Amino acid sequence: MYRRILVPTDGSPVSEAAVDAAIEFVHGREGSEIVALSVAVPEPTFQSLEGAMAYDPGLQIDVLLEHAQRYVDAIVARCRTAGVQATALTCSALDPAEAIVDTAREQQCDLIVMGSHGRRGLSRLLAGSVTQAVLAGAPVPVMVLRPAAHGAQEQAH
Repeated sequence: MYRRILVPTDGSPVSEAAVDAAIEFVHGREGSEIVALSVAVPEPTFQSLEGAMAYDPGLQIDVLLEHAQRYVDAIVARCRTAGVQATALTCSALDPAEAIVDTAREQQCDLIVMGSHGRRGLSRLLAGSVTQAVLAGAPVPVMVLRPAAHGAQEQAH
């Protein structure tokens, strides 16, 4: 049913859990593939009251894209170990949710598997919710994995 599964990652433990779930979901399904995506999101530049700071956004993007490439390369390596076909993609964007939705369309994915940091209240308002924006704009179903409850994590150790 699901052949191309997009798995966006930011390298966080929540994203890693989504990768594990996607590999388990795809494992043994002939013809299925994971498309690993990491979006490099540049930090906005702010000027100080004393004047503008020297800033090279090209250098920042290069470093962010290197990190993004490491994340997706690690996913591809994990997939190979599990016998799952995978493709690694990176891009830079100011809006990671839009990049995820666009990639799902462009790569003809039929499922998105992603983690949610589970922020609530003010932290969600300030940080925004990439997952929420993907859910709102995704052209395909989205499987969202939430972080384990604190107590469940303690029992697992």
